[in-house]
Amino acid sequence: MSVNKFSGDSSSVAEKKKFYRKRVNFFALINKIKLWPSRRGVLHGIQAVRIHGKTACITTHCRRSITAQDSRNSRAARWLRNKWFTGVCPQCNIPEWKIEKYSATYFRRHWGSRLNKAVEPAAGAGGEQKN
Repeated sequence: MSVNKFSGDSSSVAEKKKFYRKRVNFFALINKIKLWPSRRGVLHGIQAVRIHGKTACITTHCRRSITAQDSRNSRAARWLRNKWFTGVCPQCNIPEWKIEKYSATYFRRHWGSRLNKAVEPAAGAGGEQKN
C-alpha cells in the first residue's frame, strides 16, 4: 500500500491555507475571492465589480446584477467569512478548484492579509512642481 503524496490534480490547491483579516474592507474581499452568497445561500461567481463610493454594483457570471453596501457586518460579509452556503449556482459554472480554495481560506482577527492596495506613486512625481 503506497500513497501518492503528490498528484497532478487540483487537490493540492486545498492544502495551502489562505488567511485574511476578519475585519478587512468588504469590497477588497469581494474583489479577491470573487464569490457572492445570495440570500437563499447559493454561491455565485463574480464577473465584475464596479465601486461607486460606499456602494458597488456586482455582476455575476449568470448575468445577475447586485447592488451592495460597504459593510463589514452585512449578511454577505458574514456568510463569506463563515463559509455558509447551500449550493453553487449551476449557471455561474464555478470550478471545483475555486470551491476547494475557498474552503481552505481562514479569517482571523489579528493575523492574515489585510488586502491593502499597493501604494502607487503620485502622477508627476518625477521632479515636477506645481506653481
